Amino acid sequence: MFVNFYTFFIFYFFIISSILGYGFLITDTVGKSVSSKNIGYTGLTAIFFFTIYSYFTSLFIKHGLYHNLIFLGLGFIFFIIKIKNFNKLSKNNFYFLVGIFAFLLFGLFIYKTHDDFLYYHFQYSYYLTNQPTVIGIGNFGLGLRTSSSLFYLNSLFYLPFIKYFTFQITPALIFGFANLILIIKIYNDLNNKRYNFLTIYNLLVFIFINTFFYRISEHGTDKSAQILILILISEILLMINFKVVIEKSITKLFVLIGLIITFKAFYILYGLLFVVIIYHLFQIKKNLFNIFKILIKNYFFLSFVFLIILLLFHNFLISGCLIYPVAISCFENNLWAIKINEVKELNNWYEQWAKGGAGPNFRVEDPILYIKNFNWVSNWIDIYFFNKVSDFLIGVSVLLLITFLTLKSKVKSLPKKNKINLLVFFIFILLLEWFYNHPALRYGGYCLIVSLIFIYFSIFMEKYQNNINLISKKFYFLILVSIIIFTYRNFERIKYEIEFYSYKPLNNFHFKIEEKSFNLQKNLEKLISHYDMCKKNDENCQFTIDGNIYVEKKYGKYIFYKK
Repeated sequence: MFVNFYTFFIFYFFIISSILGYGFLITDTVGKSVSSKNIGYTGLTAIFFFTIYSYFTSLFIKHGLYHNLIFLGLGFIFFIIKIKNFNKLSKNNFYFLVGIFAFLLFGLFIYKTHDDFLYYHFQYSYYLTNQPTVIGIGNFGLGLRTSSSLFYLNSLFYLPFIKYFTFQITPALIFGFANLILIIKIYNDLNNKRYNFLTIYNLLVFIFINTFFYRISEHGTDKSAQILILILISEILLMINFKVVIEKSITKLFVLIGLIITFKAFYILYGLLFVVIIYHLFQIKKNLFNIFKILIKNYFFLSFVFLIILLLFHNFLISGCLIYPVAISCFENNLWAIKINEVKELNNWYEQWAKGGAGPNFRVEDPILYIKNFNWVSNWIDIYFFNKVSDFLIGVSVLLLITFLTLKSKVKSLPKKNKINLLVFFIFILLLEWFYNHPALRYGGYCLIVSLIFIYFSIFMEKYQNNINLISKKFYFLILVSIIIFTYRNFERIKYEIEFYSYKPLNNFHFKIEEKSFNLQKNLEKLISHYDMCKKNDENCQFTIDGNIYVEKKYGKYIFYKK
């Protein structure tokens, strides 16, 4: 199967339009305060809704071609109806929308995907397009034991003609709408002659994600969540330092935190940031009962709670654990559940890998001793810090130096008092947890490190005062440079893939696919088919793949398990 660029572009436009259509519908009915001035939040609100919808419906139906076409088609109709009524403010949003997703196309010319994509991201997403959720899917492979909204969102974009070649689009959507949120925030601040440390913070985040996270094929479940974490921190800083409508602020926070947690379950740790939010609300509303009234009246809070329940339920159906591989959250007695000893071994393995105790060509001799306490630190510094972390910090330093030289001026003002201490404290706690348990940048290191650096650097830079028109020119210059870097680095990547892989982006736009990427679905179909046939003749028969995975059917659901 081949998909050319023009076919992809049509579906790219169709999917974005459908998302915005649902976003307009939702925000016009129950969330008008969410995105009245920022179309980026319109998109994220719709993706939040898509996540809830995909988790819930996958329990009962497959996300096949016709279901998805009807579902997305309705969103496209909503978009066509709404687009006729853009006011002047919305037109500015719309121009930013077109610009962001136009240059983002360079990032979607992808042939070489990251290793995890074909290993389990694709396989999980593809299985959801062929049948409703089955129980015990985690028994088919290590990568299939954790749920991610990335897979469930992918399954909704499985469409006629283009089929599964839209499975790379979800990280691009998060990336695009995040860029929109940031650039519209910056534009609104400068246009309204507001210039403060948060304006600078948003600029730094925009530059960072476009220059460091330019390879969309590498985003996976990790970088998409970390991009949203950086925006979440921006929204918390806005809420605690400036006068805002509380209902508007907390609605955005629920959308962001909901998406972050569902991308990867261990990001549930970032629920610690709720302490900062509740503390601020308590200062305003004076008692917890008033806070509870605000929350219970908020549709997005109720949706957030429902989404977390769905996430934990899906995790349970996959592996028998609410949060895999946290052994204390597992229920071993269920037929399909992963054994507790195996869960613990895998948890140790992930920790060993993150702490530099394992790689493609080596393993430490005593993994249990290695990961205890700080036995791993010296080796981690040798093989990981003086490689990825040091390169990362050098890159961030260059970003800060360029920003400093561009924005500094001879005129300085007295430093302002900003409320950051409690937020910084909890970010630091999360950073310590990250370092002690899973010190790999992909597991939260990027966002935790740069958020602390960016907050303090932004406050330092706030004292430099410029004419607002001059500041605007400097900001837009830095934004333009970051977009050029994103485009250039992707252009160089595409050029390499054309030369090395004989990639033909205009004629064969899609990513490389392998036959083994369909193994999960083939094994599911084989097991289910033989089981159904067997049951017609013998009530006590069993069927297995290689004597390893067995299948039964209870309450209308197929259950896959190991003996």
